[in-house]
Amino acid sequence: MRYAILCYHDENVVGSWTKEEDEAVMARLAVVQERLAMNGKLGPVARLMPTTAATTLRKDRDPPLVLDGPFAETKEQLLGFYVVDCSGPEEALDIARDLARANPGGAYEIRPVSLFQPGSGAT
Repeated sequence: MRYAILCYHDENVVGSWTKEEDEAVMARLAVVQERLAMNGKLGPVARLMPTTAATTLRKDRDPPLVLDGPFAETKEQLLGFYVVDCSGPEEALDIARDLARANPGGAYEIRPVSLFQPGSGAT
């Protein structure tokens, strides 16, 4: 089963890290990622650009409204995600714990992933 591990943190805190602090966090995360990759568990990983680079399409009206920035104003923003292949939710939670030890602060949200590929029969 695939799981998405969504990485949330206060964008202002992460944005205030020095280059050295950011590189240290990325190096610690790379250790976890390398282990997952060696075990065939690691799928796509993405670090998102800041919310100031976001565009939102509000589809609750016609025509849809295009806005600069994120949809919601929140204390923590979605900063990136991992897709991991796990035997179940406990293994996904263990991976999130490993990531949390490498990058304290913020939160990791874990969600099962169902692939959407119409006509392929894939799940």
